[in-house]
Amino acid sequence: MNLPLHFGLLGTLEAGLIALLVGLLVYSLWQRLCRWAGWSMGHAIGWACFISVIISAGIDAWKLFYMGIVRLESPFYARMYLATIHDPNELGSRVVIEVAGALAGVALGWVIFSSRSAEKTETSN
Repeated sequence: MNLPLHFGLLGTLEAGLIALLVGLLVYSLWQRLCRWAGWSMGHAIGWACFISVIISAGIDAWKLFYMGIVRLESPFYARMYLATIHDPNELGSRVVIEVAGALAGVALGWVIFSSRSAEKTETSN
């Protein structure tokens, strides 16, 4: 994410909150698309989880993966790569919290939108 977040635990929690909002927004879009196309809500939940995790945690997860795979043999190259990461000390926890936030946002969206559709069904009967 290219937002000016804080460092440490506060920045990690901010990233998780942003991921939660991304998950909620992506689920709302997929829910409308699936209702329009006549698909089940399982499609909406699955694709919303996948896309919201990619959007919210994709860059940080890639940097974490790349840092674990590529051999940074020179201290110079290691410092150059670490300079591209916003908060390298909290990268692992930020990825975990972003994934959890994105999935929680999709779950929250499912609860919100399924209660609305249940109310509409009860009032129409």
